[in-house]
Amino acid sequence: MLKEFSKEFYMSAGECNPQGEMPLSLLVSRLIEIATLHANSWGVGFDRLIKDNHAWVLSRVTTEMKRYPRAGEDYEIVTWIEDYNRHFSQRNMEIRSTGGEVLGFARTIWMVIDLGARTGVDISQLSYISSNVSPRECPIEPQSRLRPVADATRTVEYTFGYTDCDFNRHVNTVRYLELMMNQFSLSHYDNKVITRMEMAFVKETHYGATAHVMINDADSAETRFSINVEDADRVRCRFTWKQR
Repeated sequence: MLKEFSKEFYMSAGECNPQGEMPLSLLVSRLIEIATLHANSWGVGFDRLIKDNHAWVLSRVTTEMKRYPRAGEDYEIVTWIEDYNRHFSQRNMEIRSTGGEVLGFARTIWMVIDLGARTGVDISQLSYISSNVSPRECPIEPQSRLRPVADATRTVEYTFGYTDCDFNRHVNTVRYLELMMNQFSLSHYDNKVITRMEMAFVKETHYGATAHVMINDADSAETRFSINVEDADRVRCRFTWKQR
């Protein structure tokens, strides 16, 4: 089995944001894809777990980018497992150009849930993990503890629709992220870029739920979010910005 797994991609113009680079939402989608492909290569991907009515779900994701792939650029993502325990598997990624330039890194935390009971499954029984933990370290800081936004500077209401939901019949990771990214203007992104993103999932959200997006952007270098449904946080997130 391969302790590391990699895949090359091409950054097409049609996938780019208005600044001609990979949007953060697409990066997160690619991270989920590469994690899935690596699990599939070990025979513990979706096709295997669904036989037991189980599925991998993303619990936390942190990205830190020096720059994003640009239109017309080939890039590669490499993934490996750093650690695991009964409840979570810590999977890291490196994003680099095919010429070898390191563009950034990501840290992700995954768990397996029972789709019927909607509860976590003990992954220590997955023996493949222990024999495939990589000694390679990830140079970015682990995710900090994200707290509810009790001091919002603005609040936005949004009702989740059909295209926000995925196979697990709950709101998709990328849709949460796009909802938060859309709270800023085009000119804002012309002048600033997200260098670090931290997102933690507290509870799943389903079709038709109306959310209150609590935003604190009092600090020009950082924005904090809580996506709240029925007075309970579903997602917490932090963007760190820098001037272009």
